[in-house]
Amino acid sequence: MSKTHFGYESVDEQEKARRVRGVFDSVAPRYDMMNDLMSMGLHRAWKAFTVLRADLRPGHRVLDIAGGTGDLAQAFAAKVGGSGLVVHTDINTSMLRVGRDRLLDAGLVLPTVACDAEKLPFARDSFDRVSVGFGLRNMTHKDKALAEMCRVLKPGGKLLVLEFSKVARPLEKAYDWYSFNVLPRLGRLVAGDESSYRYLAESIRMHPGQEELKAMMKKNGFGHVDYHNLTAGVAALHVAIKC
Repeated sequence: MSKTHFGYESVDEQEKARRVRGVFDSVAPRYDMMNDLMSMGLHRAWKAFTVLRADLRPGHRVLDIAGGTGDLAQAFAAKVGGSGLVVHTDINTSMLRVGRDRLLDAGLVLPTVACDAEKLPFARDSFDRVSVGFGLRNMTHKDKALAEMCRVLKPGGKLLVLEFSKVARPLEKAYDWYSFNVLPRLGRLVAGDESSYRYLAESIRMHPGQEELKAMMKKNGFGHVDYHNLTAGVAALHVAIKC
């Protein structure tokens, strides 16, 4: 059986899928609170920038992959209006359930689909925009997922990948100390789960950096790719256009 990484561990691919599912089953109930604590609220600004760069119009069709608790889907829905469509998806049903309930509380009834980004159940050229916020690094075969995102986009459509990335070199030591000392303790105190937040910190280090991800996106069908470093590279938004 093929091996892959789960944080810093080398595990079987099926084992990674099971363990990632366990992480998000554990963190789902307090996911938004922990995001606020971990990023000091900055994730909200990063997502607002993503919505701005999506350049949405009324009537656009949007696929939100790894949509989790639904904050991006909710913002997209406000932009595309009643004539548009936002499909909220996640591979993890616990996260999807939290997101669906949040959207309903906000008065939004969006199509909600549990699916694997590596095998999207949508036709070719179906969407004007595809987004994935803080989900790509947890996917086992990123190439397959990116190729699928390209497949379901219309020609000229836009993919937006918001993800933790490689921080600027002068900040590396401080960022590592924060990630491996503060985050797990926050996880233990707030969510009662230290190991899941240690995995999240490790998974960021194993994710491709800005230039490597840009090259990967070009290799999988995208003709033009830009990226924007956010908060000195703590996160990066990659914006890709399908040829």
